[in-house]
Amino acid sequence: MWRGLWSLVARGARGPRRSCTRQGSGAPVPGAGATIFALSSGQGRCGIAVIRTSGPASGHALRSLTAPRDLPPARSACLRLLSHPHSREPLDRALVLWFPGPQSFTGEDCAEFHVHGGSAVVSGVLQALGSVPGLRPAEAGEFTRRAFAHGKLSLTEVEGLADLIHAETEAQRRQALRQLDGELGHLCHGWAKTLTKALAHVEAYIDFGEDDNLEEGVLERANSQVRELELALSAHLRDARRGQRLRSGAHIVVTGPPNAGKSSLVNLLSRKPVSIVSPEPGTTRDVLETPVDLAGFPALLSDTAGLREGAGPVEQEGVRRARQRLEQADLILAVLDATDLASPSSRSFLDTVVVPAGAGSPSENSQRLLLVLNKSDLLPRGGPDLSPHLPPHLLLSCLTGEGLDGLLEALRKELAEVCGDPSTGPPLLTRARHQHHLQGCLDALSHYKQTKDLALAAEALRLARGHLARITGGGDTEEILDIIFRDFCVGK
Repeated sequence: MWRGLWSLVARGARGPRRSCTRQGSGAPVPGAGATIFALSSGQGRCGIAVIRTSGPASGHALRSLTAPRDLPPARSACLRLLSHPHSREPLDRALVLWFPGPQSFTGEDCAEFHVHGGSAVVSGVLQALGSVPGLRPAEAGEFTRRAFAHGKLSLTEVEGLADLIHAETEAQRRQALRQLDGELGHLCHGWAKTLTKALAHVEAYIDFGEDDNLEEGVLERANSQVRELELALSAHLRDARRGQRLRSGAHIVVTGPPNAGKSSLVNLLSRKPVSIVSPEPGTTRDVLETPVDLAGFPALLSDTAGLREGAGPVEQEGVRRARQRLEQADLILAVLDATDLASPSSRSFLDTVVVPAGAGSPSENSQRLLLVLNKSDLLPRGGPDLSPHLPPHLLLSCLTGEGLDGLLEALRKELAEVCGDPSTGPPLLTRARHQHHLQGCLDALSHYKQTKDLALAAEALRLARGHLARITGGGDTEEILDIIFRDFCVGK
C-alpha cells in the first residue's frame, strides 16, 4: 500500500513540466468517446479563425475535409484545400495541424483548421465537420474538461486558465499565469506529501509500536511535521482574501460631503462620464458603480451620495446606502473640498469617517483610506493654507488634473496591499473553495493534536490530506466541475 502511496506523492511533487502520460484525474468525461468540434477563436469577422476537434474521429475528420491527402506530419502546419466531405465543394484554402494523442492539449487526437475568418467560411467548415459521422459540436469548456480528465491539467491549473481568459488587467494576468503554471497545485502537493509522511509515521507506530526494530522519535517527527504545516496553512489563510480580490476586483468607495468633487473624481479615474457633475448639492442620490483598471489592478469604483444630515427622504436613502457601502469597502477614497475645510460638514466628515478609519496608518483591523483634498486649483497661489491638524492627505484638482499622478501612485501602493503582488511571494488563493478546503485541512490538524487515540489521529490526517486533494482535483470533485467549466467559452 505504502509503495503506491509514495509514488503518488512523488508524482504530485514534480516540477511544472508535465509528462504527456501523467495519470488522469479519474473524473468522468461527459460524452466520452465522441469527437467534438468548435470555433476556438473569437466570434465575428477576422483575419484567421481557428476551428479545432478532439476525439478518436479527429483524424477521419481531417482526411474527410482534405481528401485524398494523408494526415500531415504531427504538429506541423500544412496548407490544404478544404472541401465538403459529400459534395466535394471547395470551402477554403487553410492551414491544418494534426496533434495525435496523448501529445495534445486534451490528451486525445486533435486537429486544427486555421481558416480565413469570414462568417461564410467559418459556417461552411463547421457544417462540413458536422456532416462527418461521429462528430458533434462541443459544449462550453468541454476541451478543457477533457484535458483535466486525461491528467493534462490539474483543477487549479484549469481555474488559472479560466482566469487568464477573463483577465482584464496586468495584475490579473500575472496571477492567472502563475496558477496556470501550477504553482498553487505544487504547493498543495508539497503539503500533501508532508501529511503523507506524518501519516506513515503514525500508522507505523500503530502497527509496530511494540517492535524493538521501530526507530525512536517516530511520533515526535509526525507532530513536528504537523506543526510546521499548521504554520504554513495559517499564513495562507491570513492573506485577507487578497487573491480573490485580485481576481474579482477591489471595492473602492468614493465618499465625502456634498459638492466635494466625488463624481468628478470618479469620472477622472474611470476616464468616462460615469456620474453627473453639478454645482447643486445632492446631485448623486444612489450608488453608481463602474469597473476600472487602476495601475494594473482591477477595482470596482463606487460613487456615493454626499454625507450630510437634514436632506429630503430620497437623498437620505442615498446617504444610508453610502454608509452601507463604506462598511463593505476594501479602500476608501475620502474627498474634501480643499477650500472648505472649516465648514461643519467637512469637520463632521473628518471626525466620523476619516479618523475612525485610521487615515494614513492602516492596520490589519482598520479599513484602508486615502484622504484627497480636491479643488487645489482654487487655493491661494502663495501655497495652501491648510490646517496642520489634518491627517496625511493628497492634493488634487479634478478640473486641471494636477496631482493625479501622485494619487494614482498612492492607489497602486494601496491596491498592492489589498490584492497582493502577483509577481512575488507564494501563490495566492484565488477562490473561496481554496480557502474552504485549507480551513478544513487546518481544522483536521487541530483534531489530530487534541485526540489521544492514535487511530483517530491517523483518520484526522487522512481527512486533512483529502481537503488538499480536492483543491487540485483529487477526491470527489464532480459536484464543482460543472460550475468551473461553465465559465469557459465554447471552443475552450
